[in-house]
Amino acid sequence: MKRIADLDPDHMTPAQRGVYDTIASGPRKGVRGPLAVWLHRPELAQNAQALGRYCRYETSLEPRLSELAILLIARIWGSEYEWYAHKPIALEAGLSAEVVEAIRTGVAPAFAHADEAAIHAFVLELHRERKVSDVTYAKAVERLGEAGVVDLVGLAGYYTLISMTINVFQVSPPAGVANELGA
Repeated sequence: MKRIADLDPDHMTPAQRGVYDTIASGPRKGVRGPLAVWLHRPELAQNAQALGRYCRYETSLEPRLSELAILLIARIWGSEYEWYAHKPIALEAGLSAEVVEAIRTGVAPAFAHADEAAIHAFVLELHRERKVSDVTYAKAVERLGEAGVVDLVGLAGYYTLISMTINVFQVSPPAGVANELGA
């Protein structure tokens, strides 16, 4: 059960309503999940949603690669809501069903694309070691460019914040949606 209630738009403060309207009228087409939690602190919601818009829609990483990183972070954190929200987006963006299933089950994926393997190694090492080795960094730069690696680190940080919010406030997928990560 979610630990914090969603706010009723008709009873929001002007600051909350302003952020709500910004999010709802943007590419997300609604205020759900961690964004709904952050509305309790509209300043946090405003700044986090702006970073999220960049990480989700404006980085140098193509959607297939961004979504791979997002699914990895959801798996690392056991964030069911994030997995539920991004699995279909990842598949639509061209991530293979076999890679998605391997991530879900914690098996090393058999990547057909070297850029996917570089992101997988980078994100896992970053979360496991809290840094990346020179070898992992060099492979990521080779496949993604320096700008891509900067964007990947930003995306990893943002979706870690998302996963923390989801887990702390117990944001679940909609009723009737089965958990896929075993959380």
